[in-house]
Amino acid sequence: MSIWFKEVTLQEVNDFSRGNLGDYLGIEFIDMGDDYLCARMPVLPRVHQPFGVLHGGASVALAETVGSMAANLCVDMTRRSCVGQEINANHLRPVAKGHVVGTARPVHRGKTSQVWEIRIEDDRGRLVCISRLTMAVIDRPGVRPVS
Repeated sequence: MSIWFKEVTLQEVNDFSRGNLGDYLGIEFIDMGDDYLCARMPVLPRVHQPFGVLHGGASVALAETVGSMAANLCVDMTRRSCVGQEINANHLRPVAKGHVVGTARPVHRGKTSQVWEIRIEDDRGRLVCISRLTMAVIDRPGVRPVS
């Protein structure tokens, strides 16, 4: 059974994500299943740290982008929003080129909070970073609270 609030296509998810940090970093949503969402980011000089490998902050940006989108796809976005409260990341392997793919899966989906695990892997399927993202589920401004 799907965790998503409503059926959505990858094209719609990508269209919704245009014109922000993820777009600048080249993040593209590439796959989704009943309980996961995946996004890919190219590892180019714009996401490198000074020593020529993927910047940890870029990995965190990928994790928060895919986790935040997944969280919001689980709620009625006309009434509720999911906003980041906390994120952590363990950087496990350097990557200098190619792509990294972040896969977000829920750990907890509650009425007022969600927790997501995001695993980031390189082109060879090796774990590069593992992240945990906590999201607050809030009423959208101007919308009466859900009882």
